[in-house]
Amino acid sequence: MTATLVPERTGLLFRVLPTGLYAGRAKVLVERSALVNRTAWLSIVTGFFEPLFFLFGLGYGFGRLVGEVTGPGGQPISYVAFVAPALLAASAMNGAVYDSTFNIFFKFKYAKLYDAMLATPLGPVDVAIGEITWALIRGGLYAAGFLAVMLGMGLLTSGWALLALPAAVFVAFAFGALGMACTTFMRSWQDFDLVQLALIPMFLFSTTFYPVTVYPAAIQFAVKCFPLYHGIEIMRALCTGYVDLSILGHLGYFAVMAGIGVVVASRRLGTLLLA
Repeated sequence: MTATLVPERTGLLFRVLPTGLYAGRAKVLVERSALVNRTAWLSIVTGFFEPLFFLFGLGYGFGRLVGEVTGPGGQPISYVAFVAPALLAASAMNGAVYDSTFNIFFKFKYAKLYDAMLATPLGPVDVAIGEITWALIRGGLYAAGFLAVMLGMGLLTSGWALLALPAAVFVAFAFGALGMACTTFMRSWQDFDLVQLALIPMFLFSTTFYPVTVYPAAIQFAVKCFPLYHGIEIMRALCTGYVDLSILGHLGYFAVMAGIGVVVASRRLGTLLLA
């Protein structure tokens, strides 16, 4: 497979790639997803309500019993202000993961959609970037809706909160990339039990509802390896206004995660469909 030059506007990362892998047309997959989901908007909107119910049920209901907790930097904050940024990160994760796993598996294994796409000038890198972009859009929509609720409740008290939506989109991109990469290894619908096995403990233990300091040291280390933990730390810092250099480490975690996801997803698609 020979190398070819793709247009300059695609950037350095994709400037020289083997022929057939990348055509710079990932946006057509985003347009297709938008057209298809015009009639399925209700299924997209309903995914926003799960973290919202947790916010009202635990943030306000249970929060009245808890009172204040220790927030970023050691300052006391209300329990609802502690939980809300974590649920914001979970919203971005859920929107991206569900779209990049269940939907992509159906297109890949049953609809055989990608076989048809790769018969066109589109390459596996186009498919991976296009589908991951739609997943991040869905995650971004969930995050935007949740941020609007937080704003209405007066939970956004810092100017840093303006960066919460771009950060949530970045988190959604990383989860979407990893989700699509994992989906290419799945063999049947039963494998999706593993998705729930990963998401539910991560949601419960990644400091969503209580600080990491409640765990023993060994478990604290394990929790800090979870992707959602880093997303929660980013959102909690931006929403409360306590931002320091540690946020760069959390962002770097997602940059590496997104890069690995895109590379693995595109290579697996190329191996499975172009072999």
